[in-house]
Amino acid sequence: MENFGEFFSSTAGKTTIILLISFSFLFFVFYFRKDEKIFSTKALTYSAILLALGISANQIKFFSLPQGGSVTLFSMIFIVFIGYMFGLRVGLIAGITFGLLNLLIKPDVYTPVQAIIDYILAFGALGLSGLFADKKDKLIFAYLVSIIGRFLFAVFSGYVFFGAYAPEGWNPLLYSFWYNFSYIGTEAVITVLLLSIPVVKNTLENLKASNFKTN
Repeated sequence: MENFGEFFSSTAGKTTIILLISFSFLFFVFYFRKDEKIFSTKALTYSAILLALGISANQIKFFSLPQGGSVTLFSMIFIVFIGYMFGLRVGLIAGITFGLLNLLIKPDVYTPVQAIIDYILAFGALGLSGLFADKKDKLIFAYLVSIIGRFLFAVFSGYVFFGAYAPEGWNPLLYSFWYNFSYIGTEAVITVLLLSIPVVKNTLENLKASNFKTN
């Protein structure tokens, strides 16, 4: 398992991730090339900007945990907002891309399956906000649904792959729940408080309304 983790930290591993991101993008461009709702100039531009902001915010950590996971500077809301603006498919693409970029920047990998769950499925779940792209004033609810999606994948991964780290006497599933809640839940609470500020909420809702594309 250590060799697999070291691979993603090597030049060859980083090159592999870049190729995965590139091929994934080319696949979606080819598959959805005639769908202007997905590959409009506006959707691509806003998504690229929000992804860049999300990656930058993800590097600013309030605290990190020993087996992975950290509370960041509202990094997840940038990805959630992509789906909320442009729909489910764009949101899922953005979430998966965000996960692969995180894998590129700071890989924490032990097995191939764990990498898929933690970096593709868990971060891809942030795109579930796209389910509410045609709704008004649902940003906080969309954010919570997306975060719960990521949280569930994180708990599952923690239980299966990191259950051995549970303190003596702790149920591995319960330990994974509280471990992941300690950072995902903390950032979620802080973000919801931010989104509850009227000027923040209204600004984002107005931005969505002026650029809305359904999936």
